[in-house]
Amino acid sequence: MKDAIRTAAVLGAGTMGAQIAAHLANAGIQTLLLDIVPRELTGDDERAGRTLADRAVRDRIARAGLDAAMKARPAAFFTAHAAGLVSVGNLDDDLEQAAKTDFVIEAIVENLEVKRSLFERIDPLLGPATVVATNTSGIPVGKIAEGRSDGFRSRFLGVHFFNPPRYMKLVEVISTPDTDPAIVTRMASFLDERLGKGVVYAKDAPNFIANRVGTFSALHTMHVMLEDGFTPEEVDVLTGPAMGRPKVGTFRLMDLVGVDVFAHVSSNLHVNAPHDERRETFTVPAMIQSMVERKMLGNKTRKGFYQKQGDEILTLDPGTLEYRQKIRPKFPSVDAAKNIDDLAERVRMLVFGKDRAGAFLWKITRDTLIYAANRIPEICDDVLQVDRAIRWGFNWEMGPFELWDALGVRKTVDRMRAEGLEIPVAVATMLENGGETFYRRDEGRTQYWDFATEGYVEVEDVPGITILRDVKDRGHIVKKSAGATMIDLGDGIACIEFHSKMNAIGGDTVGMLNTGAKALEDGEFAGLVIGNQGENFCVGANLMLLLLEAQEGNWDDVNLMIRAFQNVNMRLKTAPGPVVVAPFGMTLGGGCEITLHGARVRAAAETYLGLVEFGVGLIPAGGGTKEVVLRAADASSAAGSEMFDAIRKGFEIVAMAKVATSAEEARSFGFLNPADSITMNRDRLIADAKQVALDLVAEGYQPYRQRMDVPALGEGALAALKLGVYQMQQGGYISEHDAKIAGKLARIMTGGDLSHRSVVTEQYLLDLEREAFLSLCGERKTLERIQHTLKTGKPLRN
Repeated sequence: MKDAIRTAAVLGAGTMGAQIAAHLANAGIQTLLLDIVPRELTGDDERAGRTLADRAVRDRIARAGLDAAMKARPAAFFTAHAAGLVSVGNLDDDLEQAAKTDFVIEAIVENLEVKRSLFERIDPLLGPATVVATNTSGIPVGKIAEGRSDGFRSRFLGVHFFNPPRYMKLVEVISTPDTDPAIVTRMASFLDERLGKGVVYAKDAPNFIANRVGTFSALHTMHVMLEDGFTPEEVDVLTGPAMGRPKVGTFRLMDLVGVDVFAHVSSNLHVNAPHDERRETFTVPAMIQSMVERKMLGNKTRKGFYQKQGDEILTLDPGTLEYRQKIRPKFPSVDAAKNIDDLAERVRMLVFGKDRAGAFLWKITRDTLIYAANRIPEICDDVLQVDRAIRWGFNWEMGPFELWDALGVRKTVDRMRAEGLEIPVAVATMLENGGETFYRRDEGRTQYWDFATEGYVEVEDVPGITILRDVKDRGHIVKKSAGATMIDLGDGIACIEFHSKMNAIGGDTVGMLNTGAKALEDGEFAGLVIGNQGENFCVGANLMLLLLEAQEGNWDDVNLMIRAFQNVNMRLKTAPGPVVVAPFGMTLGGGCEITLHGARVRAAAETYLGLVEFGVGLIPAGGGTKEVVLRAADASSAAGSEMFDAIRKGFEIVAMAKVATSAEEARSFGFLNPADSITMNRDRLIADAKQVALDLVAEGYQPYRQRMDVPALGEGALAALKLGVYQMQQGGYISEHDAKIAGKLARIMTGGDLSHRSVVTEQYLLDLEREAFLSLCGERKTLERIQHTLKTGKPLRN
């Protein structure tokens, strides 16, 4: 199925529909985006002399949806080029064309009768193999399919994306009794491998899994806030990163989603879940009803629980519905928790705290855990689906049952019973049968407690997904240090995994990379993957270590650090076996430089590559600047164009510290070569990178040899780059220190002090890098920038 779907149609060009179309295009799928025909002409239409019969008018709503997706921030498309795969039309003229695509997904208004009417129209037009889906967020899928043909119902299912669909990992797949199981399996494969999604299997119950549990949690949190006298900003602090949840908290998230959308979802649950034991929780609070009536809908109307006035953010007073100045919450327990890195330890401290914050968190957490347990098997079959849905759909670091394990199941149940609460039967049964946790590890494998069989069931291995934790727990660690581990992936391929804080590069990392290179040189392994499964691949060098050395004036030590990093990158690049780098997420500075030195790159689609050293007053000196020059030379040679144009482009990318917003955009920056490839689903990245290494070995990999013939453009090109820098400074766009850094960067990229065009070696460029880096480390303003970045996480332009 992942290969069978080459064309698709999205019915409905609102925010969700247009962005689903964008992500289908990201996957290389030709997509048709349709919406209704307008009933009236706009002023622009009238001035242009258009009529209601003109296609420009008839397609106007779909075109507006596509235009909005192209302007969306964060970007809906990987690159502007991907938008070319989306064409627009309307539901009157183009429905037959849509019906002949491989995959049709509906994303129109959440109204049962409107959806039924649309599917009634498309049913007789469908191709014999077209898969049809609804993106409904809560209407029963079976009801939508009522009255349709047998062929339609066999190929119809719910495919519920979360917003924004490019970035949210979760897709809920909902089948009906009539859906062909083979269609479900094939669609899940397509969503996973082609679109990069995490698939959970939901029952056809109101609001499925994530919105059922997540909406209860949010509404219950609101009720407790009102009952116990908390403020929105207090709740957002308590339900944010401290508890392993997104920094937006509860109410800023509602503003993002839309207060009206939240009210609609809540109302839908209250109507469609009459037997839910907590149905009263889904009664939309009077406060929310009043906010909807007053158009206080959140970000879309620029006022919700928060309102920005000038530079100030005001907070809604729940009692008066008037805005007031934001009051900084004071919770000593939350401040203390910030020093605890381990999430399980942190949530235990907070939830069991004896202060006001602890009482609030216990109440909302306790009831959410009970509610989630009572939803099985109504909304899905097991705890795994619930936890994945909440983690992937709401970006919680732990799902409800993982959180329950962290708190201690028996301990919390004892407290719940002491408070007179009814314990879910399945949870009580687990404890009675000796199960103390919902999850456990056994010989490198994860097991979960299955409510149906009343015993532990192993989480099945998924073909094409390698979990490094499992590989290590099964005894395949070759060598380990504080910052990195070398792992045997099997079949003659090793993996270097980073695991320092934020995967920053330090001596441990460089040492383990040298270990991996030596293993290739000694023939212990045929190939090497550099990858990990942390939050980000690598955010760059350990700036704190660099700052300390520079402040002490230990220039010999700084020189050795830079030389060591350059040497290991070149050692990896020239290794006798292929080194495949598998970046994902933030891949910045030194992380980007490691990537540039791989024989191949297998990047996750959501990889944000950038040489960002300029932002802290430095230049890339781990071989990054040298690689930009090499790639500029190769690109211009291949295109038969002037090398200076490519050098100028690379210079601007580095000097502006540009970060690619996707792996595809990184390719346009020159950070990925034509032979490098992309994995849509990050979970598959390590296995895919290993396969690339195996393929290179099977093809008879020939090691790279250091270049001795790198073109260097000399003083003419240097003068041209410096002129641009001067003009930027004179225009007030960059500071004097920026200009100094840019001058040193330009000197490297044009070959140093060369009076004319010449050829140089890679080592020559590396030496220029190191010289410039060391000179900048001694600059007061550079040290100020590093200090500012370490303190705030943001660059300083001084």
